[in-house]
Amino acid sequence: MPGRVIYLVRSWPRLSQTFVVEEILALERRGVELVVVALTRSGEQLVQPQVREVRAPVLLLDTATIRGRVRDHATVLSRHPRRYLATAGYALSHPWLVRGYARASARRCWLDAVQVAALTEDLAVGRSGTRAPTRLHAHFAHDPALVGALAARLTGLPFSITAHARDLVQTPPRALAARLRHADAVITCCAANVAHLRAVLPASALPPVHLVHHGVRLDTLPTDRPGPSTTPVPSIVSVGRLVEKKGYADLLRALTRLRATGQPFTCAIYGDGPLRAELEELRDSLGLGDRVTLAGAVPHTDALAAIARADVFVLAPRVTADGDRDGIPNVLVEAMGCGTPVVTTDAGGVAELVRHDDNGLLGPPGDPDWLAAALARVLGDDVLAERLGRAGRQTVLADYDVEVAAARLAALFQVEIGAGAGTRTGARLGVGVR
Repeated sequence: MPGRVIYLVRSWPRLSQTFVVEEILALERRGVELVVVALTRSGEQLVQPQVREVRAPVLLLDTATIRGRVRDHATVLSRHPRRYLATAGYALSHPWLVRGYARASARRCWLDAVQVAALTEDLAVGRSGTRAPTRLHAHFAHDPALVGALAARLTGLPFSITAHARDLVQTPPRALAARLRHADAVITCCAANVAHLRAVLPASALPPVHLVHHGVRLDTLPTDRPGPSTTPVPSIVSVGRLVEKKGYADLLRALTRLRATGQPFTCAIYGDGPLRAELEELRDSLGLGDRVTLAGAVPHTDALAAIARADVFVLAPRVTADGDRDGIPNVLVEAMGCGTPVVTTDAGGVAELVRHDDNGLLGPPGDPDWLAAALARVLGDDVLAERLGRAGRQTVLADYDVEVAAARLAALFQVEIGAGAGTRTGARLGVGVR
């Protein structure tokens, strides 16, 4: 029988983390019973419509009352006194656990872990009407993984981690190893992340590593793309958070070069973030106010519809000075799945998805000249655009189906549940990527 998994995330729901919601829904379709635990509420006003389909109960740890927290500590202390005291001492005496990319202190993560441990006790005795949890799983290697690792120490439950991008590369190796010490599996979405794990940690510090592409729900992708553009003004679309690693300043500079060639176009950038005002100022200073719209955050379905209508989708990710980067941006998978030709840059794990001049155009990050030339190629060659779009869709159909990803995750959880009792048997025998 599929397992009962506590899914730990940093905040819920996050508009930029549609892939997490889709993964949860795909697991639920396979019969995996989940409980979603978020360290904090997202505070976002715009929510993906898919969130309403999630059947799992959602617990927001930051909504707990003082009385509830006291009860949680009393519960865990009474059930597991040695684990409680040992884990408290470990967390509170090792502040380096939260160095690097972190949003909470070690103390805060310890308090959250106690809440999670108390939740497992409540579920185990049937207070919530569900079966007892058999696994803790943390999405992201920063705060959620630390909370999960501490909760695993408290409960003895099997524990696994999905590591993505910034959460992985900006967590110092010592702190990362401390989280993975309590995990029986680490899952990641691209080969670049696997290479990073192997580069910064010795094999003895790694549990088995599983490469599982996020994937998209293929039956929801628009497929009724228009034919070659017959309008005098082709459309360019981009979707992403307005943060440095998305490369939007590079894109705006590229668009000034594209305009200088005489190529007509409009560009809509969907998404929001801390750089919005700065990018609006740059757009206006470059004289692109009549060509480029910063459209803000929109529902996921609206973004997909805009991508499907576009003549080309562009994303210009880069690695920032502090090491922040993407893995494989899910929006690239969605754009290719729609059959829209993509122009993008070789940062993070993008080259694992996009092959230059085969299923998209792939170039160097931070190079507006290349980006402008690539956009001009696609907009000026309908045959090329159709070929890239068709090949991109075939790539996604073959390798990026969320149902296939969920089946692999469910099997991983099922195998570990079958092995029982949260042991690390065989975990030190090597790193298996599959």
